[in-house]
Amino acid sequence: MELFKVFQIEAAHFLPHVPEDHKCRRIHGHSFQIEIHVNGPVEESAGWVMDFADIKQAFEPLYRQLDHHFLNEVPGLENPTSENLACWIWERLQPSLPLLSKVVIRETCTSGCVYTGPEA
Repeated sequence: MELFKVFQIEAAHFLPHVPEDHKCRRIHGHSFQIEIHVNGPVEESAGWVMDFADIKQAFEPLYRQLDHHFLNEVPGLENPTSENLACWIWERLQPSLPLLSKVVIRETCTSGCVYTGPEA
């Protein structure tokens, strides 16, 4: 069974490795939508994979680091593409959320990425 919890952050960034005339080279902001997915068996007595509150609690420290911050200044996010943000979240979240199966980042209504963890 797969379940997910959605979070939204407001954050500014720029992409330092794109050409000077690229629109993303300028500082701009997004209302990022972040989905945290977990995958596991439904525990018979509880009737769920895990409590949604546990996902929220695990993500809370990351939320505090990201929401209303300039992502380029967050250690490890000096090049804050959606892809790098998804990997950054995974690396920090997976130790406390071992059932983590997917991190989805939407930086606009029509653009985003899906990360399913490092390749084995």
